[in-house]
Amino acid sequence: MHSPAADIARRLAEEAEIVCRHYLSNGRKQGRYWIAGNVQNTPGRSLYVRLSGPTSGPGAAGKWTDSATGQHGDLLDLIALNLGIATLKDTLGEARRFLGLPQKDRHRLPNRPASRGSTEAARRLWAIGKPISGTLAERYLAKRGLSGLGHLDALRFHPRCYYWREEHRPGNPPDTWPALLAKVTDLDGRLTGLHRTWLDPATAEKAPVSPPRKAMGNLLGHGVRMGEPNGVLLVGEGLETMISLHLALPKMACVAALSANHLAALKLPKGLHRLYIAVDPDPAGVTAADQMERHAGGSQIDTIRLSPRLGDFNDDLRATGLDELRTQLRPQLAPEDAAVLLDAAFD
Repeated sequence: MHSPAADIARRLAEEAEIVCRHYLSNGRKQGRYWIAGNVQNTPGRSLYVRLSGPTSGPGAAGKWTDSATGQHGDLLDLIALNLGIATLKDTLGEARRFLGLPQKDRHRLPNRPASRGSTEAARRLWAIGKPISGTLAERYLAKRGLSGLGHLDALRFHPRCYYWREEHRPGNPPDTWPALLAKVTDLDGRLTGLHRTWLDPATAEKAPVSPPRKAMGNLLGHGVRMGEPNGVLLVGEGLETMISLHLALPKMACVAALSANHLAALKLPKGLHRLYIAVDPDPAGVTAADQMERHAGGSQIDTIRLSPRLGDFNDDLRATGLDELRTQLRPQLAPEDAAVLLDAAFD
């Protein structure tokens, strides 16, 4: 009989590379391993985490060894050591949070305040947001060439959204700034998290905080969705990049994964026959596109990469306008898609 800990360890092992990118961000992938200095995420080459292999036994995915200290274990052990967690209960709670699984707290009161950054907190924040039309969020997007977005139900605005600084002291209230909210959902449309962009009312630019964007809830495998896929889907990293492509190709469903790591882990809907990948021209973006391409190829899905001329497709849109962006995209699309999608943009 499998224990809850064994089940969670197995789930973590299935996402071993994503776990490593999150908890061992100073490491790097080398062949079938993730290599780092130690479980505390220092740079180096002593710690080896196996990224693929059987679910149990010798060579299992998720197993790791530190050749300098002799420590070894599974990904639950790694998370506990990485974060300094002392109990199995708390380690399982952190792993469930990372995987987006329900917490095992049978005595939780229904009106208890949601944990900061949790999926429940994301749901509550989304519920009190309002449509972006006529708000600072609409002004912010318009300054980036992104207008006419009232139809996107994945976007909302909050006039006073908490901003917790890294150096926040307990007992002090958090800052508040207006924020653009973007809803992160799973393949069934259930909200799993939020992406927040804090805004400056004086300039309609990003607020003077660092970083001005943060995510909450569970992003692993999920994204900000625009439109319903009908055999064809366009995926990429940044929110503004994907909104730009949505405006250029309004009949094509788009998903913003919000980061390179999350793009690599994005879950694809059933029934796809073609996947377009908007590639950010940097090492992380190219690596994420490579991983997504391998994943889609294993599912017999045709993949096509779309490349911007500048830093990303929002840069292209702001530099040359929507018509030129469509002209730029046409030769990159499959001919049958170009005829349908680009002509539909003018209907």
